[in-house]
Amino acid sequence: MVAKEVIKNFEGVCKNLKAQEKLNIIIVGTGYVGLTTGLALGYLGHKVTCVDTDTAIIDKLERGISTIYEPGLEDLLKDKGNIVQFTDRLLESLSNADIVVIAVGTPSKSNGDTDLSFVEAVAREVGSAMDPDQPPVIVNKSTVPIGTARRVEAVIKEELERRGISSTFSVASNPEFLREGAALHDTFYPDRIVVGANDMHALNMLRQMYAPILEQTFTPPQSVLRPESYSLPALVTTSPTSAELIKYSANAFLAMKISFINEFATIAEKVGADINEVAKGIGLDKRIGTGFLKAGVGWGGSCFPKDVRSILFTAGQYNCELQLISAALDVNQKQRMKIIEKLQQTLKVVRGSTIGILGLAFKPNTDDIRESPAIDIINELLEMGARVKVYDPVAQQKYRETYPEQKIVYCDSAVDTARECDALAILTDWDEFWQLPWKEIGQSMDQKIIIDGRNMLNCEEIKKYGFTYSGIGR
Repeated sequence: MVAKEVIKNFEGVCKNLKAQEKLNIIIVGTGYVGLTTGLALGYLGHKVTCVDTDTAIIDKLERGISTIYEPGLEDLLKDKGNIVQFTDRLLESLSNADIVVIAVGTPSKSNGDTDLSFVEAVAREVGSAMDPDQPPVIVNKSTVPIGTARRVEAVIKEELERRGISSTFSVASNPEFLREGAALHDTFYPDRIVVGANDMHALNMLRQMYAPILEQTFTPPQSVLRPESYSLPALVTTSPTSAELIKYSANAFLAMKISFINEFATIAEKVGADINEVAKGIGLDKRIGTGFLKAGVGWGGSCFPKDVRSILFTAGQYNCELQLISAALDVNQKQRMKIIEKLQQTLKVVRGSTIGILGLAFKPNTDDIRESPAIDIINELLEMGARVKVYDPVAQQKYRETYPEQKIVYCDSAVDTARECDALAILTDWDEFWQLPWKEIGQSMDQKIIIDGRNMLNCEEIKKYGFTYSGIGR
């Protein structure tokens, strides 16, 4: 049956599924997506086994210690009981599996393409051991290029052929749309769930897996309460290819939206407008919306940079030129250097100055520093001969371990960071930075200069303490 026919009949069939039926689910990979998904599905009552080849990670998870920083995650981990199991042995878990979810890393190659070696390794392992008479539904949840569902299917078939076996099985695409810092919220209360598959069996199994979320029949965890205004999420059923492209389209659009407001921030500064007021004025238009219209030092993290480069690479393979997406990437890279330009404008000479950096994570409520604007900004300041002091309430240790070669001073608080600084630059909008003792901070600085890279502060209030204030587009 072709995908369109499956989708046409899908909703009617789904009504007959029983939400209370629980599944045996294997999650391969315990990063942000894998661990969050596994614990959430376990909380909903499914029998879940999370698999990771790193035995140190498995050991911590078994002891109730979260290996990533994500609000609410450790609470679920400690309360998991016997619902979620952790192991480093995938083959031993396959025999009774209904669904195998691939949630391993898909890092970027130097040319922007996506490295699928971890995904293919899982596919080979599944093909080498799965029961051909009762094959599980294989689900790609990692962010993968268009055509990966077909590739995973081909790899599994190769392994089955090596075993002299012919079997019919399903490979589906189920992209995640999780925000780091709000991953559990987005798992339990999503806007939509996208399922891409070419057969009814896979669609039915995934509908059954997500039934408690689609129908909101579960009791919310205390650490992730259901929003009062929340309505039931949409279930989008499509082909695997469309599902794969939906993920890239969503992230590329959001990245482009941030770069759009950052470009207008430059104009706002030139003409004397406030980009915060501009963003509010256009965001109240329902066709535009207020989300992702916050001007600042630009986007980073594990998703937007990698996914934008990946879709540009894929487009190039098909001789397509995605000019808007390419421009969004260029604007984002230039935006980071706005901090350097503002420091030069206020300090005049950066060499020999002491600069305090508040925030190392690419966004608040996470310890993720991947592609963080802070990395490029700190590197540039060190290259220019500045002395750099830094503070982040969560990501500091990870930054220190990742960039041990950087000669920077790690501080225990924002107040400690500011002491004897010529300027402070806010790069992550952590909640604690909203209400800092600015009078005390100003008294401890050599020069009272603040570069507000996230437009957090009330500039008029800050100026009352004698600071020279510079935001983005203000």
